[in-house]
Amino acid sequence: MLRNFFLLDQVINYRVKMRVVIKGGRVLTPFLDLGVKDIAIESGKIIDIGENLVGDKTLDAAGLIVAPGFIDTHFHGYGGIDFTQASSDEVLGVASQIVKHGVTGFLASTVAAPHEVLVKACNQIATAAQASGTGRGARILGVHLEGPYLNPRMRGAMDPSYFKPPSVSELSEFQKASLGLLRQITVAPELPGAYEFIREAVARGIVVSLGHSEATYEEAVRAVLAGASKANHIFNQMRAFHHREPGLAMSLLSQENVYIEMISDFIHLHPATMRLVVRMAGASRVVLITDAVAATGLPDGEYSLGGLKIIVKNGVSHLADTGALAGSTLTLDVAVANMLRLGVSLQDALRMASTNPAQSIGLGREYGTVALGYNADLVLLDDKLRVEKTFVGGVEVYSR
Repeated sequence: MLRNFFLLDQVINYRVKMRVVIKGGRVLTPFLDLGVKDIAIESGKIIDIGENLVGDKTLDAAGLIVAPGFIDTHFHGYGGIDFTQASSDEVLGVASQIVKHGVTGFLASTVAAPHEVLVKACNQIATAAQASGTGRGARILGVHLEGPYLNPRMRGAMDPSYFKPPSVSELSEFQKASLGLLRQITVAPELPGAYEFIREAVARGIVVSLGHSEATYEEAVRAVLAGASKANHIFNQMRAFHHREPGLAMSLLSQENVYIEMISDFIHLHPATMRLVVRMAGASRVVLITDAVAATGLPDGEYSLGGLKIIVKNGVSHLADTGALAGSTLTLDVAVANMLRLGVSLQDALRMASTNPAQSIGLGREYGTVALGYNADLVLLDDKLRVEKTFVGGVEVYSR
């Protein structure tokens, strides 16, 4: 049952720096399997990992796996809420719900839309991030603009009438509206002015992801040299592989300084393709994402993505007019379990859902690892990888 996030005792405990100890869980950092250990938390941070630790409050984790909380860096909505059109209160509502899936932080992703709509979305997401606090759910880590600087021939589930060449002046508007929380933007590098735009965005501390693109292998190399560091849902809406022109996806997989987003739902990618991605990118570069849309967590039916009608049937989301895949209804706990079905180790699957996402957006020194000094954003899993409890900043925000 989802907890009441405003319980007075939790607020008081946090403010008086109560020492909380999570006892007896199998701790996966996830770089190491530490075995059965206790974790001490104070002021939202991990302050000790060991045995026979004591605190003001003790929580029993016996028989459970303790891992870093999941971080979704490509996530469009949940429970009927579409971030492109959501109010700040609605964004906060999503943050309060997705902790049941072990998510402790996320970037709120938009789709291509009119300029004024995206400016408003940036501001509403940032306002929600500023309003969020201890005990209110997952952390809203910032904004991800998936477009509008994309190739209309690779529209996917977006309205191509809103696609355009990259604009630094618009970027400044988006940054201002997002109160400095624009963390990631997806760009098609073959568009006019893209390389200059990439350099400028990276200079401002924004992660550039490449996608919705017909870029060649060489164009992708140039984009990475300009500072791009991420692949937007690998293979999907990218130039197809050819033995004489490998294309964008193979270029990004081949460059060791690029993180690779992967939707591990066995729908967007064939299992053999997923194994190829893991073999080429390795456990240190794959970033599990959901690309989840507003229909996630709801029954099959008709929904909307950025104003376009989508139909969800048997859990698969499609555009009503073209039949194209329209994001997913995947959640990160299921994504992790799917990686184990693929043959990936538990530690590596957890890394792909926590450490790598945090590092991919420049937050790897605070989030995504169970280590001293890191934020106590944790997920407790049973032996079937079901989420039993979720902690954000050391506060229990969900218990099954």
